Amino acid sequence: MNAYVYILGMFVVTLAIRVLPLMILRKPIKNRFLRSFFYYVPYVTLSVMTFPAIINATQSPLAGAAALVLGIVCAWFGANMMTVSATCCVIVFVLEFFVA
Repeated sequence: MNAYVYILGMFVVTLAIRVLPLMILRKPIKNRFLRSFFYYVPYVTLSVMTFPAIINATQSPLAGAAALVLGIVCAWFGANMMTVSATCCVIVFVLEFFVA
């Protein structure tokens, strides 16, 4: 019985999150602050979910942090996604091999 109540609650919350904005906001948003806020929400959400995994996925948090910093540097200088990923993997492998 409780499982059905929980499923119904999840259904109502999910529906409210998706349908209420469509019902309430019928006109385009013209406020610069809100438009900027909504533009960056997906990036912030992805960052918040990804950052702890980068640090905790390795045997040594130092290797994860070093790979994160080097990945940011590579991306800043225009490296593509494959190069950044390969560089981060190599850094983690080398640091964990020599440090641990």
